[in-house]
Amino acid sequence: MKIHEYQAESIFTRWGIPVSQGVLVESRDQIKKALQEIGGKDFVVKAQVHAGGRGKSGGVKLVRGEEECFKAVSEMLGSRLVTYQSGQAGREVRKVLIAQTVSIAREYYLAVTLDRQQGKGVVIYSQAGGVDIEETARTQPEKILKKYFDIVFGLSPFESREIAFALGKDTEFVKSMGQIVPKVCEIFTQLDATLVEINPLVVTKEGNLVAIDAKIDFDDNSLYRHPDIAALRDVLEEDPREVEAKKYNLNYVGLDGSVGCMVNGAGLAMATMDVIKLAGGMPANFLDVGGGAKVDQVRAAFKIILQDKKVKAILVNIFGGIMKCDVVAEGIIEAAREIQIKVPVVVRLEGTNVDKGKELLQKSGIQIVTADGLSQAATLAVKLAGKS
Repeated sequence: MKIHEYQAESIFTRWGIPVSQGVLVESRDQIKKALQEIGGKDFVVKAQVHAGGRGKSGGVKLVRGEEECFKAVSEMLGSRLVTYQSGQAGREVRKVLIAQTVSIAREYYLAVTLDRQQGKGVVIYSQAGGVDIEETARTQPEKILKKYFDIVFGLSPFESREIAFALGKDTEFVKSMGQIVPKVCEIFTQLDATLVEINPLVVTKEGNLVAIDAKIDFDDNSLYRHPDIAALRDVLEEDPREVEAKKYNLNYVGLDGSVGCMVNGAGLAMATMDVIKLAGGMPANFLDVGGGAKVDQVRAAFKIILQDKKVKAILVNIFGGIMKCDVVAEGIIEAAREIQIKVPVVVRLEGTNVDKGKELLQKSGIQIVTADGLSQAATLAVKLAGKS
């Protein structure tokens, strides 16, 4: 789960990490009061969307004076921000953070995430922080440093100081950085985060360390332990199809292809997408209905797939174990009758009650193409998608 920058900054504040003062606005009526609360003459206006690359896409603006700030915020609210992470449709800007400007002397990058290959946490840090950090990682990877640590025992004080010394030699800087690094690691481990990132973490001209951006992503599987974190979820920033899928305990991820997929089991779903690619097509989604899906879940899965206007054919690939093939067939039939499926549907069933499932489909009177193997099913689905 992702959260907004202003929410991540509030968590940083709880942990004692200095952040730039800011006020959130969600309408033009709130701008004047926000400016009075912040004070000063220069401001930074930041779109609050779940997509990186805002700085290079007009989502972060430095403005001078209240009039210029009011204009920038007014134009930003309700607009669509397109970044390299948002896709071509972009993200609607519903919230804007107005913050004080900070006199920047130096910029650093600091993040903590999980290295799954090592099975450890990793602190990623660099003297080359700022909007070009991705380019730095690509062209000058030697400037991106890493320090691994045990998730259970955390980062030791010695390792924190080692990171601080690698970034600078000034005594006060090392002391301040040596305090911030372990706090970022604590947020990562104690809140079950998958990423905690500060870019940039700046040294002001006054010599203070300040986080002027904040990003935290959380492990969805651990949110039951953190109801306060779960409450920060902004469903308006998520794909509505994925939000709907979660209501039915379906695992759905939208993609860009034309062949919709409904499969039981994550491994089989990934294999199905691979075979669609081998057949010359592109999957429109990943959708795992799980091993014990009920009729209403299958019906919901069809509705979610068909919300994507790019879908020109649907491939249902079910291996019946706990989830019986006749239950899948009933779900397909109910969905077809209820929502009038207008695209070709290819069904491949194997496993428990497969004969009963195929019989139900044959007697339903619904236009469905059946296949005996995955390769055949994928080839048919791709062919039918091309004809639609």
